[in-house]
Amino acid sequence: MKPWPKYPVIYEINTWIWLQELSRKYDRHITLSSVPQQEWDFLSSFDVDAVWLMGVWERSPAGLQIAISNEGMMSDFRHALPDLQPQDIVGSPYCVRRYVVGDNLGGKEGLAAARTALQKRGLRLILDFVPNHVAPDHPWTSEHPEYFIRGNPDDLLNDPQSFLKVNGNIFARGRDPYYPAWPDVLQLNVFNAGLQKAVTDTLLEIADQCDGVRCDMAMLVMNSIFEQTWGRRAGEKPDCDYWTELILEVKDTHPEFLFIAEVYWDLEWHLQQQGFDFCYDKRLYDRIIHDDADSIRQHLNGDITYQSKLIRFIENHDEPRAAFTLSPMKARTAAVALLTLPGAKLLHEGQFEGRKEKVPVFLTRRPEEPADRELEAFYKTLLNAVNNDTFRNGRWQLCESREWHKSNSNLNILAWCWQSDEERYVIILNFSNNEAQAYVRIPFEELQGKMWIFYDVLSGEIFEKSGDEMTESGVYVSLNPWEYSFFRIQISR
Repeated sequence: MKPWPKYPVIYEINTWIWLQELSRKYDRHITLSSVPQQEWDFLSSFDVDAVWLMGVWERSPAGLQIAISNEGMMSDFRHALPDLQPQDIVGSPYCVRRYVVGDNLGGKEGLAAARTALQKRGLRLILDFVPNHVAPDHPWTSEHPEYFIRGNPDDLLNDPQSFLKVNGNIFARGRDPYYPAWPDVLQLNVFNAGLQKAVTDTLLEIADQCDGVRCDMAMLVMNSIFEQTWGRRAGEKPDCDYWTELILEVKDTHPEFLFIAEVYWDLEWHLQQQGFDFCYDKRLYDRIIHDDADSIRQHLNGDITYQSKLIRFIENHDEPRAAFTLSPMKARTAAVALLTLPGAKLLHEGQFEGRKEKVPVFLTRRPEEPADRELEAFYKTLLNAVNNDTFRNGRWQLCESREWHKSNSNLNILAWCWQSDEERYVIILNFSNNEAQAYVRIPFEELQGKMWIFYDVLSGEIFEKSGDEMTESGVYVSLNPWEYSFFRIQISR
């Protein structure tokens, strides 16, 4: 395998749903060990660098019983799947009983076969890791109760929503500091030295089976957050943060192993400093969904070293579907932005087809939805356009959008450029509901004194511009609402 690119593109799949749908498609039971080769070929046609098989680890029967006894959860399941059947509910992939692949998904051998199939196509494999909590029937609850945040009979009596009795011990349920406890998981005590060693061993086993992990709610086990959440129950705070030593130890034997943090509360930079390769850019997601172009531009003015270690997305299994949240025009413009920014990119199975229903991760089935074939074609063209070394390893820079004729519509224009030794690209977007005009200055000084051809790789349009104009006054652009241009710049011959 080639080394990871600087800015990889990762494709998330809900593994259980995917295998169930393949089983119906081929009219036989399909596991990770028996996925038809043409399905792996289909995934490789997306021009991504890695596949995240979400939810492969053994789910908890105890957690499942808690879920189906919870009317709030059941209501969510019925909303997503009106014809819900008992067999559709298998429990949460983030209520992990053991870090082994269940036989129903193909077991350890099936995972190895899937990884081999991906490797043959130049793709890497990402899996999940959940640092904050485990299932109520995890072996540690009986073998190592000291690994958990503990409670007492008064806690259980006074706050049964936050504590659970298992094997004669009272454990705290998993939680973050701002919301009620999750009903189906138990809280690990990350300040416990024995747990830290056990987690390291677990992650080393995982690292033997894949190329990286997406770490669920990674900020919850930072010393400062964990102490805020659990106080004296956690015991003495360690000198070193949880992730710092753990990541170093795993990378000592697996130097190419990728760590991705699901992180919120503006803690991305802090986790980058603790060793994460990429951290969720939830702030950009929120600005794309709710704010204007100027807000996005301010976000993108951040230091490039910081931006290079963010992972961008417009949907994932925790967020609403982009086709549900955004208008069709805005969704396409957002996709162009997503795939042409620095940092890693996260794409979600169903995003290309325009699926609108967000399905709870507890379910193995989702409702039928018609595919948007035009959107599929758009994504195929876009992914092909960014499938080159310039966007994977090149140099990115924000472009200035200058005022045109005393109009402030230039504030609605977002523009940036990419450069490698051989290629140059400029991406310009109108991120608004109104027409917008601007002069976009392109900061490639080597353009001066020559004529250049602008080729729009998405629309096929071609025109010629002076290098002096591009670098001095700027290229004049006029874009309709949510319109975009994706230019490759080549010297005129």
